[in-house]
Amino acid sequence: MDSIMDEKLKEKVELSILFDFYGELLKSHNKHIFEDYILNDLSLSEIAQEQGISRQGVYDIVKRCSKQLRECEEKLCLVKKFERTRKMVSRIKELSLQGKDSQNRVYFDEIIKLCENISRDL
Repeated sequence: MDSIMDEKLKEKVELSILFDFYGELLKSHNKHIFEDYILNDLSLSEIAQEQGISRQGVYDIVKRCSKQLRECEEKLCLVKKFERTRKMVSRIKELSLQGKDSQNRVYFDEIIKLCENISRDL
């Protein structure tokens, strides 16, 4: 039971991140429904009642939007690039703190390499 809940939560988190990156590409009506379901945590029934459509209609829109957002990520990889950059920036911070009082050139060589990788990815 817990693993099912964990999977549902993981999916909602994944979809909310994809929505942050690609949500503006959705049709306005679909975007609003998807946002209510994923971000505002409304049920399919609540959204259906609010929108004046069937629960199945809401379900279909959510599934279609989820597919669209995943396809955008497959093609553009913006989330993947963002996560990679975030990790490199975190490593730069860590190296900077470690090397701050050190004369060890290794810290700075790695920082320079990470900065070059970030610049290349942008």
